[in-house]
Amino acid sequence: MTAGAVTVGVLVVEDEALSAEVHADFVRRTPGFEVSGVARSSVEAMRHLRAHPVDLMLLDMHLPDGHGLGLLHKARSEGFLCDVIAVTAARDVEVVKRAVSQGVVLYLLKPFTYASFRGKLEQYADYRERLEADVPAVGQDDVDQMLGVLRTTPAASALPKGMSADTLREVTATLRAGDAPLSATEVAAEVGASRVTVRRYLEYLAGAGLVERGVRYGGSGRPEVEYHWVGA
Repeated sequence: MTAGAVTVGVLVVEDEALSAEVHADFVRRTPGFEVSGVARSSVEAMRHLRAHPVDLMLLDMHLPDGHGLGLLHKARSEGFLCDVIAVTAARDVEVVKRAVSQGVVLYLLKPFTYASFRGKLEQYADYRERLEADVPAVGQDDVDQMLGVLRTTPAASALPKGMSADTLREVTATLRAGDAPLSATEVAAEVGASRVTVRRYLEYLAGAGLVERGVRYGGSGRPEVEYHWVGA
């Protein structure tokens, strides 16, 4: 988030202890976000919502005392309007449709890397900043841009044969999370793919104008191409 922006308070709702700890740590590592609390069940989540301010809920769908969407319905019925990102292994189309209908703004499938996690939070932060801009009214273009930041990168819409949208998202998220330009080797190590494969995605993003190439000098070897995310 930009300097001076309000920090987003996040409630992590996850029944598995290790996953809950990891997700909370990921939140703490992401600038502009802080952990409001961690809940391991629907009951704990509602208790926290009633006692503490929450801006964003990271919601697992499989909880020991009910479905995540049941928790969301109860939270809404009690007037809690915090935004929700589903962080779950649930891939059933009906669950996704119901999640969208109940106001889930983003959907992150397990398993994922920190880069993918941070990418989702940064998408949300961009959306939130646009939503809270101090303007009296918005036009159609403003609304389209506001909602557009919650969608996947335009580069994923028409991929060349042999390229995966999931891998593209991983590569994109890694670049967005990096504090400095990254080489194909560094990105490959993060996403768990070969350097040759990752370089193809990086060159695709560069061709789409979303990434800038640079040259890194150092050591006794050849100069190495590095990539920097610039966005659309």
